[in-house]
Order: sequence, then C-alpha cells, then structure tokens
Amino acid sequence: METLAGIVSQILVKGQFVVVLYFLTVNGWYLILLVSSLLEMRRHMLLIADESRHLLLSSTLSPTISILAPAFNEEATIEASLKALLALQYPKLEVIVISDGSKDRTVQVLIEGFALVPVKTIYERRIDTQPVRNLYRSSTYPALVVVDKENGGKADALNVGLSFARGDLVCAMDADTLIEADGLQRMVRPFLHATDVVATGGTIRVVNGSEVKFGRVVRARVPTNWLAGIQVVEYLRAFLFGRLGWNRLGGNIIISGAFGLFRRDSVMDAGGYLHDTVGEDMELVLRLKRLSYEHGGPGRIAFVPDPVAWTEVPESLRNLGRQRDRWHRGLADVLWRHRAMLFNPRYGVTGLVVFPYYAFIELLAPVIEAAGLITLALGLIFRIVDWNFAALFYLTAYGLGTALSAFTLILEDISFHRYETFRDRALLFWWALVENLGYRQMTVYWRLRGLWKFIRGRKDWGAMERKGFRPLAAPTAGA
Repeated sequence: METLAGIVSQILVKGQFVVVLYFLTVNGWYLILLVSSLLEMRRHMLLIADESRHLLLSSTLSPTISILAPAFNEEATIEASLKALLALQYPKLEVIVISDGSKDRTVQVLIEGFALVPVKTIYERRIDTQPVRNLYRSSTYPALVVVDKENGGKADALNVGLSFARGDLVCAMDADTLIEADGLQRMVRPFLHATDVVATGGTIRVVNGSEVKFGRVVRARVPTNWLAGIQVVEYLRAFLFGRLGWNRLGGNIIISGAFGLFRRDSVMDAGGYLHDTVGEDMELVLRLKRLSYEHGGPGRIAFVPDPVAWTEVPESLRNLGRQRDRWHRGLADVLWRHRAMLFNPRYGVTGLVVFPYYAFIELLAPVIEAAGLITLALGLIFRIVDWNFAALFYLTAYGLGTALSAFTLILEDISFHRYETFRDRALLFWWALVENLGYRQMTVYWRLRGLWKFIRGRKDWGAMERKGFRPLAAPTAGA
C-alpha cells in the first residue's frame, strides 16, 4: 500500500512540475507576443495616418478583387447581404455568389432581386469540382455573377468560384459576414506595398447586440448575453493580440475563413481548397506558406488590424461547443497534414518557431490544462499540494489571463475605439473578469472532444443555428 501511495505521489509531483513548466513557457510566449503587438500596432497606426491610399485606390492601378461568397439555403438574408457587398467602396470589384446546391429559394430570390439572366457556363476547370447547373449575370449590377452548382461543401463552392473569378485577388468570405464599407481598401494595402505577400487577413468582430442597417453595423454594442459577451473579448484578444503580435514575428499562418484576401494565381497553382478537412482556410494558408519555401514565390501572410468584418457568434452552449470542437479538429488535421514542417529548418521561422507553437501550445493546451486540473485535485486530496500554494497558483493564472484581456481592451480603445459608451467598456471588462470562471474550463472540454473526434476520423461540421442581426431601432416620437 505504501509503495502504491509512493508511486501516486511521484506521478502527481512530476505532473505538477510539467504543468508549472508549461504555464511558464506559455506566459513567456505571451509576453513576447504582447511586446510584438504593441510595436506592430504603433507601426500600423503611423502607416494608416497617410491617407494617400484613397487616391491610389480610386485609380486604374487598383488590382481587381473577386469576392467569393458561398451560400447554402440563405434565402432569408442573401439579398440584403449581397446588396451590402455590391456597395463596398472599391473601384474594381467582382462579386461571385456560389449557391452550393441550395434546396430553398436562394437562387430564385437572387434572380428576382438582381434581374439575373442565364449565360453560357463556359469556364476553365483547372480544379475538379461538382458540376455547375447554371450561370447567371445581373442586368442591373454588371459586377455580379451567380453560380448555381451541385452540393459539394464550402471548399468545393470556393473552388468553383476560383474558376469563374477574373480578379488578380480573391476575397473568400462567409455569406453571412458583414464587411465594413472600406474593408477591401484597407485589406489590399499590403499587396501594394510589397511583392512577396500571398494573402492578407482582417479582424473579425462580434456583431451580436450591435445595430445593423442595410448590411452595415451602424452602432457597435457589447452584447448582454454572457456567451456572446465573453466571445467579444476572445475575438479581440485573438486578433489584436495574437495575430497582430505574430505579424511582426513573421508567423501568421491563420486567416479567418470569414474574411481573407488571396492572390488568385497562387491559390490556383496550389490546387485550391481541400475538401476533406474542416480547417480548409488554415490548411490553404499553411500550404501556400509551405509551397513558397519549397518552390519560391510570394509567401508572406499579413494581418491588417483595421479592416473589419462582423459575424454572428453562437449564443447557446450546444452551438458554441460544436464550433470549438470543429475548430480544434481543424487545427489538429492541418498540423498533422503538414507535420513534416515541424522543427524543419527548410521552412525557416515557420518550421522552427511558428509550427511548434501551434503544435505544443495551441493544440496541446486543453490536454495540459485538463491534466493540470486533475493533478491539482488529486494533489489536494492526497495532501501532496498545499492549499495555500494551490490558491496562489490559481490566482496568479487568473490574474495573468485577466491582465492580458485588459491589455487587449485598452489597445482596442486607444487605437480603433469601436465601443464608445461607458456601458460597453464596463461590460467588456466584466466579461474579461468572468471568462476564467467556468467558461474557459468548458472550452477545454470542447477542444478535448474535438481532439478525440480527430483521432476517430470525424470530419462532420455539425449544424449551426443563427438568430440574425439586430435591426436599427425605429426613431421615437420627437427624435
């Protein structure tokens, strides 16, 4: 019995050592990203102070952008969303809507709302896709093309869009994403400043609780729903701290599928989007990066913090769990597909720094956190861990996490200042305080579930339910 107790004690002590070492490593990296994000934000704010970009982008020098908008059963929102896209402030724009085998009236709504007329479906099919049923062009909006195809999934729809696109750059987005009016003008900036850029990504913000009119966010508000509110803090931290910090370190390998801009020829040469992964957006970015090392050509991935697209986030535990489960499965799948890059000097900073970070910190984080919680509980039960030490460790972890979120909120306020009222700022700080009191532990469970599904070979997306955007309130009497 004493031998068994001794073995358990040794295991718990070693487990605690691993958890503490991991904790120090992660927070060390966060400190580096913190300093990097500050320097990058300063550089970016100085850059956007020069408004000459508007003169350039109003000229014929602007590269043509083709927006690819996959749609599946979007009859309720497709007309309003598309009108917002067609009103974007960009001189040379093409919008391609790909109905991916919609079973509702999505195509009919588009035909009626945009005076679509059928044209011959002649196109260069460089990527194998599901068959195209019909091709339409608008008689009132010359920049609009609508493709009606057999169902094949989001990746297949994007590949069809690539085949029809004529732009130098393609903007991949979700059909329910709201892009700010000047978003493309800001997103294209890195392509104009350098020739080695292959893709750019912008900031995704949470639209829940905000007021929307004609496909535009007219008033940004922090939601009172606790799940949506905490996700506002999460998204701000992920973009203004994480991706902005990696920008200076040359390590961005993620562009949100909701809003990304790519060189069309590079994507076509790479074979387009993969069908058999739930992380098709990250997989494409990492493949473009990898090919740039192996065959040359542009390979820099740039994150631009001020182009904003707004998206609706889940407000139920069920839908949020499905989303985080899928995200983590996608991360695991992408890293496994490109595992040859891990610690490989051939791939420069991506192979030696970025890939290990995502593999050992992002991917394994839920495993280490779960192990830490279990060893802490067992350590307290077997009296191997002192209660005072446990409390101090928890308060330290909680304090660092909250401080990181608070820094992100301050960075947002002094740079872009989208949330103007005291009520919104107070709510943001409140959600930052409560995030680590149960919510984070739930995300650990969801990500562990995603890892388990990945090991089992699960690649389903799972249904997502959306409530829709909040319309602009009607004016009151005397307003």
